[in-house]
Amino acid sequence: MTVKDRLLAADAESSIAEHAGTSGFAFEQGKWNYQQVVCPALPNHLFLQYTRNNGVGDVTMFTASIPRGGEGRVRIIPILRRGYSLFSPAPINALTISAFNHIRAEEPDGTSSNWVGNGLCYAALAGAHPRIPKPDEELDTDGPAPALTAVMEVEPQGGELIQFADIGAKPRPMEWTMTFTQKGKLVSARHFPAPMFAEKRVPQNAPELKTRPVPQGDRN
Repeated sequence: MTVKDRLLAADAESSIAEHAGTSGFAFEQGKWNYQQVVCPALPNHLFLQYTRNNGVGDVTMFTASIPRGGEGRVRIIPILRRGYSLFSPAPINALTISAFNHIRAEEPDGTSSNWVGNGLCYAALAGAHPRIPKPDEELDTDGPAPALTAVMEVEPQGGELIQFADIGAKPRPMEWTMTFTQKGKLVSARHFPAPMFAEKRVPQNAPELKTRPVPQGDRN
C-alpha cells in the first residue's frame, strides 16, 4: 500500500469499525489483519479485506470499501463470520451485488473499465482471489489445472455474461458466472466448483481475450 492509502485507511478506521459492528462483526474484539484488494476497474476506491483467524473453522472476514475522493461512503461487504456466511454465501448474496453496484455508481463518469475487469473486481470483493494468467505463464506441474480462460458473451437481452475460473480458491478452483446489464449494473452472480483436467501448456501465440469497455452513463 502507498503512504497515501495507509493514511486514508487510518482516517476511515472509526467508520469501518462502526459499519462492521452494524453488520455483526465484533471489530473491537480479537486481532484483525487487513490487506489491500487491488481493483483497477474501480480506481476511485480503496478496498481492504479484514480477517480475524482464530483457527480452523473460525475465520471471520469482510471487505471494506473506502472512497478516495470523498464522494460516496464507507461500505462493508460481509464474507464470513466465524467460518459461516452471515446470509447466503457472499458471492451470490443480493446485498453484495447491491453494494458493488453502489460502489461502481460512485466512480466518476470518465472512468473507463472493461467487462471482465468488473467481474474480477466483484469476485475479489466477495472474498475470492481471481486471476487470469497470461499465455506464457508457467502452470503448476504438481497437479491438475482448472480452465484458465475468461469468456464473455452478449446476452439476448443485450447484457453481458462473464465467466472465468478463480484458480486461487481453496480447496479447489471455483467457476464464476456473472450477468451485467448493458450499462454495467450487476444483476446476478453464481459460483461453483470448476471442472478439472490434465495440465496442458498454453502456447506462446495463444490469442489474448478481447473485451469491450463498459458504457459510461447511469450505473444505478
